[in-house]
Amino acid sequence: MSDTSLAGDLRRRIIAGEFAPGERLSEAALAARLDVSRNTLREAFRALAQHGLVEHVPNRGVSVASPTTADVVDIYRARRQIECGVLRDASPLHPGVAAMRQEVERAEAAVEQGDWATVGTANMAFHRALVSLSDSPRLERAHEQLSAELRLAFLAIADFESLHRPFVTRNRAVLDALVDEGPEAAAAELERYLTESERRILGAYARLGRA
Repeated sequence: MSDTSLAGDLRRRIIAGEFAPGERLSEAALAARLDVSRNTLREAFRALAQHGLVEHVPNRGVSVASPTTADVVDIYRARRQIECGVLRDASPLHPGVAAMRQEVERAEAAVEQGDWATVGTANMAFHRALVSLSDSPRLERAHEQLSAELRLAFLAIADFESLHRPFVTRNRAVLDALVDEGPEAAAAELERYLTESERRILGAYARLGRA
């Protein structure tokens, strides 16, 4: 397995919650488990560290990143710039709008089943589809990175229902605003949405005593 494919595999495992935020990643144990050399694993760790998903602490090794309060604030600052900016220039006729609708409906169905993992996945996919309205691969890559870091914050809180339930209806509201009222109304709705989402995460951090 190449360094790049290994980094991608580890990224998916981290985002899926296979490794918890703050968990130490034993180089020897993980290399044996994944059947790769330790040198290859180190290169993968370096790539993940550049994207904020793992942290290397001298004399302590590598651990899964655990976003701080300041990280969460910065992630949401960047999300507002990207997502609200994309919506202000978006067309309701863009093919990505159909993908947004599909993810809203998937989340709504998952709520009925109490399947909060699927609700969370659909929520992330909704925002990915939203950014696809930009037709900018660079913006999509930047947003994908933010989503991965935000996922670590969600995993640290570990209460998917309280995090995601309120935003199923908010995703629907953003979509309806874009289709029925236009880009500016959708961007304003999303701005309110992101503010509420940020407050919920920071509130959960405060209750957990996280810095």
